[in-house]
Formats: sequence, C-alpha cells, structure tokens
Amino acid sequence: MAPEQLRVLVTNDDGYESLGIQALAAAIEEAGHEVQVVAPWDDQSGVGSSRARMIGRRIASKVGENGFVGIDGTPGIAVTLARLGAFGPPPDIVVSGINHGHNIGPILHSGTVAAALTAATQGLSGLAISIDSEDPSYFETAGTVAAEALTWLRDQPVGTVINVNVPDVPVSELKGARWARLAPYERSRLVLETTPTGDQLITLRTLPPPTEPDTDETLLLAGYITVTPLTGVGELPGDSAATHLSAAFTN
Repeated sequence: MAPEQLRVLVTNDDGYESLGIQALAAAIEEAGHEVQVVAPWDDQSGVGSSRARMIGRRIASKVGENGFVGIDGTPGIAVTLARLGAFGPPPDIVVSGINHGHNIGPILHSGTVAAALTAATQGLSGLAISIDSEDPSYFETAGTVAAEALTWLRDQPVGTVINVNVPDVPVSELKGARWARLAPYERSRLVLETTPTGDQLITLRTLPPPTEPDTDETLLLAGYITVTPLTGVGELPGDSAATHLSAAFTN
C-alpha cells in the first residue's frame, strides 16, 4: 500500500446496498484509497451507538456481488468488527454515509454520526457525511466533498471526528463550506398525541427553522456545506456535584 493511501472503512445506517454508500465508496476509491465496506444489512437509522447486541453472538454477515459486507447489526458494531479485524486488516480511518437526509442539530440518535464517534473510541478518526434530501439527486456531490474532507482529516490528531452536511445540488452550485454550530433543537420533534378514541400515539411535529445565522440548519438551507467537529462523551470541569455528594456520604 502506498504511503499516501489509506485503508478506509465505509459504513452507514441505511444499509450496505443503499445508493449513498455505493456513491461514497466509489468516491473514496477514486481518490486513491483502499475501501472496505461493512455496514448493516438493513436500515438501522436512529440506533445511535448501540453495540450491546454483539456480545456473545455469532457474527452474522453476507457479502454482496460488489464485495460489500452486510452485517446483522448497527453501524457501531460494523466499526467495532472492522477494527477488530473481522473482515480483513483493520482500517486506518472511518467514513460514514452518505446518509439519505441531513444530520443536523442534536444528533444523539444518528447511526451515521455514531459510527464516526465509535471510531474515535477505538483509536481512529471519523467522518460522517450526509446529504440534505431523503431522495437525493446528487450523491456524487456529497461523495466529492467526502473525498476532499478525507484529505484534511488524515492529517489531524487521531480521534478527530467531523460531521459534514452537503446540499443536494451539483458541485458547481455549492456556495462553499462553513463551520457550523449544532442547531439548538430537532425540527422533527417526537410528540405524544391522544386520538379521539383515547389511544396515545407518538408522531413527528415539524418546528420552524432556527434563526441563528451560524447553525448547521441555517447554513445548510442557505446552500453551504456545513462542517462541525464533534466530541463524544467527555468530562467537563467543575466539582460541585462531587463536593455535594462527598459532604453527604463522607463519614
């Protein structure tokens, strides 16, 4: 393998046969990298970083005609298995996507983003790439952006994670890229509604877009690529809670 070439794990949460992952793998390979595709064999959107289902279980997988590996598990499991060498040499870096639809604002439940964050917990850097359409017309635009973002990510400290959202337009119509703050809330919010018969249903309610000019949602709507560096679980400074509990439980 040439020194400039990376072994890139490509995964997603839409399934190993999705159009997004095919476009992403093609773009990364065209950029000169070795591509390994391991992803859920069915839609695992919204599963977050769940990995508990792999404990004590046989690895169930199947290989498509194009060599892509589908597993019975989540994107986080795909990253873990690949990192452990279950499907060949471990990857150097993880790229997750191209997600059908954006990943903006609070992204706690995103399987696409969780795959990139899982990479960071295992000594790798990760890129999550999403396109702003549930039925995209320009996957190749997001693929081109992902390949270029990878040239930056490879030179960053291990454990670096970025979340990138791309407008569903031709490359020539992109306005550029901006650092973006995560929008303060999800536009599609789960609400509990009671039917006339008294049943309770969980439904989605779309809220107005935020007005802050530097959020990922605002910038994406304006036609910019949004780039947000992410961190997973980490400690914050301040020990007032510990002091409180210490006072209560120290004999």
